[in-house]
Amino acid sequence: MLAEPTPFLAQLTEGDPAWTLSAGAAGRGDPRPSRSRRFGAPPPKRSSKVDLTTLRIVINFRRSTAVLLGLLATTALTGPAQADEEPAPEPPRVELVLDVSGSMRAADIDGRTRISVAQQAFNEVVDALPEETQLGIRVLGATYRGKDKKVGCQDTQQIVPVGPVDRSAAKAAVATLRPTGFTPVGLALRSAAQDLGTGATTRRIVLITDGEDTCAPPDPCEVARELAAQGTSLVVDTLGLAPDEKVRRQLLCIASATGGTYTAAQSAEELTDRIKQLVERAADTHTRAPTVVGGTSACDSAPLLAPGVYADREAFSEHRYYRVPIRPGQELRASVSMALDRAVNRDYGVLLRATAADGRELVRGADAGSGRADVLSAGLRWSATADDEDAAETEQSSAPVIEPTTVCLVVSNSFAPRPGTAATPGMPVELTIDVVAAAPAPDGPDLGRGWVLLGLLTIAGLITGLLAGLLTRWWVATWREN
Repeated sequence: MLAEPTPFLAQLTEGDPAWTLSAGAAGRGDPRPSRSRRFGAPPPKRSSKVDLTTLRIVINFRRSTAVLLGLLATTALTGPAQADEEPAPEPPRVELVLDVSGSMRAADIDGRTRISVAQQAFNEVVDALPEETQLGIRVLGATYRGKDKKVGCQDTQQIVPVGPVDRSAAKAAVATLRPTGFTPVGLALRSAAQDLGTGATTRRIVLITDGEDTCAPPDPCEVARELAAQGTSLVVDTLGLAPDEKVRRQLLCIASATGGTYTAAQSAEELTDRIKQLVERAADTHTRAPTVVGGTSACDSAPLLAPGVYADREAFSEHRYYRVPIRPGQELRASVSMALDRAVNRDYGVLLRATAADGRELVRGADAGSGRADVLSAGLRWSATADDEDAAETEQSSAPVIEPTTVCLVVSNSFAPRPGTAATPGMPVELTIDVVAAAPAPDGPDLGRGWVLLGLLTIAGLITGLLAGLLTRWWVATWREN
């Protein structure tokens, strides 16, 4: 026997004249005749096959509705499915390495001791530290007061671990430092590299010292080369607090081996500003470690570069070539920065040029300096579309215009080393390349060309002469009357 129809089925039966019983009558077995019988019409034949088919449709409909509602409820509770998110980039990691050896007691910086100047600089750097930067502090020669060199040359400690900085705790740790012992620079650098750990992004060590290593081996320059050879994207920047030639040469060697910079700080303000610059630079460049590339002396053999950040070294007064493919409708944006990591003569500059494959210069950018500077930078923008339009307007000869598909970037410098300054390795170069959709400049007012322009100029001259004549007649008449 069939079960009682659902409300959905009841609606179907009530509205369909083919059914002879109402929904209620079918459920109760009501013997009353249907409307069709009351009017004498012959009762339609009911088919059990139609009943079963309809019921199956209704049952399937109800099941589908239930499944759909269940899916909607699940989506509302759990949210839409998310694709695998990319891992968050590593934060910038920097460690400051401070020399606290006995020589830091000297009072020759603005009438203050070297250690007090360094402590003030550290406090200001910690206060201005970007939130995302992870900072650590390591000291050398800070605890051992004896004369045993073997023991004193192991004297290096990390007083602030690398991580989000507790500013109050960091400044308190630095404030308690007192100049004490030896100067194990090499051991401190090796330990600082271990403090920073490994990773895909660039990490920086900022070494502040007033003297050369008194504990070699390990020699700090050899340690720097060892760290650079490991390919761990580690950069060591050095700051010298004493005008000593031996110290300068050693710190230059450390910086050069790792692609860092050397600066001689002669005042508290210079030291503070330079440390801040280096920490901020770590935050700007750590996420995109430059790819090491070697430029050549000619465009034909130059490396082909895609958009990105690249590192190279350039000798004094050298020209280095790189190639960048540019498609129609694209714009090249390039910049170059050269770090002065050693003493150079005054009056120098950096030049960045973009040339076509045939040697024709497309655009250039330059920067120059007359004294000691940390970094010189130059940039340029070039669009193939704009260049083709200019060439079509200026060249009326029958010779075909060469459309460059590959642009040559040429980096040049006018540095000259001071006497005694090492010429190798070359100066650190950082090249940034980007290729974007060309952004055409807005159209300016067009006065026409040829005879049209000549006619406009003639009419403008006549109107100007007429106005000048009328004003002159009026002025003469007024002058005569008065």
